[in-house]
Amino acid sequence: MGHIGYEYREITVSRGLSPLCLDSYPCFGWEPDPNHEAGQVRHSKWSSRPGQPQKRDMVTLYFRRKRSICNKAELTRLQRNFDSCIAELQALERSKTTSAMIAALTVALIGCAFMAGATFAVTAEPPIIWLTILLAIPGFIGWIVPYFLYRKLVQKKTSEIEPLMESKYDEIEGLCEKGSRLIH
Repeated sequence: MGHIGYEYREITVSRGLSPLCLDSYPCFGWEPDPNHEAGQVRHSKWSSRPGQPQKRDMVTLYFRRKRSICNKAELTRLQRNFDSCIAELQALERSKTTSAMIAALTVALIGCAFMAGATFAVTAEPPIIWLTILLAIPGFIGWIVPYFLYRKLVQKKTSEIEPLMESKYDEIEGLCEKGSRLIH
């Protein structure tokens, strides 16, 4: 048996999208690289920004493909389209929480400002109790509301982008079908 040359590819995706990638990459001529453990987890001490998957939730997948594969140029073009769809899915997933996090943090900071005003009013000489109560009420509300605001905004955004994500999954299915036909 002669020598078989391979090209290698390493991708890092969120744990939720790794099964999709493992199922789809063979449609573009790739196979899991037997020299690497499938789905190695990339660990990091650093947490990512709010609304983004934490690095410990990312999985590195390793693939290989024969260099002499037929229709390589077309398969590579389809794979690039697939990769851009995966990137768009990850961006849509992040967008679910980004604006909600900003709104919740803004309300919480406003609540902190009211509480700071209440604190200054109570420590004033003489203490202004009526102003303390007046400022503490919106301060406490500003500390309680962000949790419910965040959940409501994430729910709303999820319902908005769900059709977009479904259309991306349909596009991925079409790309995989075309790639599979080119290979077989």
